[in-house]
Amino acid sequence: MGRKPRVWHCNQFYHIVSRRNHRDALFLDNGDYKTFLHILAIIYQKYPFELPCYCLMTNHYHFMLRSKEHSISKIMSLVNKRYADYYNTKYRLNGHLFEKRFFSKEVSDDDGILQVSRYIHRNPLEANMVKILEEYPWSSYPLYMKRNMKRPPYANRQIVLRYFGGSEEEKGLKYKDYCLN
Repeated sequence: MGRKPRVWHCNQFYHIVSRRNHRDALFLDNGDYKTFLHILAIIYQKYPFELPCYCLMTNHYHFMLRSKEHSISKIMSLVNKRYADYYNTKYRLNGHLFEKRFFSKEVSDDDGILQVSRYIHRNPLEANMVKILEEYPWSSYPLYMKRNMKRPPYANRQIVLRYFGGSEEEKGLKYKDYCLN
């Protein structure tokens, strides 16, 4: 029996989660995290998307993603396939890396954008991986706190910060308060 096609609305953000098979580690060293982010940058060049929030955890990852030109299924199939090819080659494995199709849920409104961004960014804190969110390097959260940090072209923090008033620095501090409370 075939799967139902995913619904895709070009102007909507989606909360996306993809998990490693058997809940095993998806990232075994810093090189794996860096390679995953490099794959995102390569795919972005040909298939533009917006990814204002992401968090790469040990055995899964979270995105808040929007693509105005290509379906999220297209973007995600490229991301997961290219990373699986890399991972399976590096670790000499065969078979499926991811447990099933990625989870996706449409982010329906402005409040949803804020809630999903907070949920994604708090993942390392909730998992007791760090005590201070800025210390977790595999998330877009540090991009919100460090104004001068080099950001990938797909990571537009203004999508989230526009909901907070004040200067760029004040918006960042208000977002930090929002995430920590």
